[in-house]
Amino acid sequence: MLDHVGISVSDFARSKGFYEAALAPLGITCLMTVAAGEDSFAGFGRERPQFWIGSGQAQAPGVHVAFSSPDRKTVDAFHAAAVAAGGKDNGAPGLRPHYHPDYYGAFVLDPDGHNIEAVCHLP
Repeated sequence: MLDHVGISVSDFARSKGFYEAALAPLGITCLMTVAAGEDSFAGFGRERPQFWIGSGQAQAPGVHVAFSSPDRKTVDAFHAAAVAAGGKDNGAPGLRPHYHPDYYGAFVLDPDGHNIEAVCHLP
């Protein structure tokens, strides 16, 4: 349904480094960086940029973005990488049966307080 999503971040370099580390276990990399005057943008994806960050003032309150994961082990790896990169734990990897019986997710707050999630829907 969505083609791409973009969020503003208060410190572009710090956030770009965070997302490069946090999304690597999911096979998501920075595919494009664009400088337009004083503004900077980075597009992350697997085959094409679908998640963008841009310099500016971060949205308040933070947004929630969930990235699909092929399996639960990768959700665990995402959480560990995101916390190691400076993210704040916002929900350890585990089942969330109140969503559905196989919903396995992990949540981390990025440097601006955006709620970033990796989720696997498979048993």
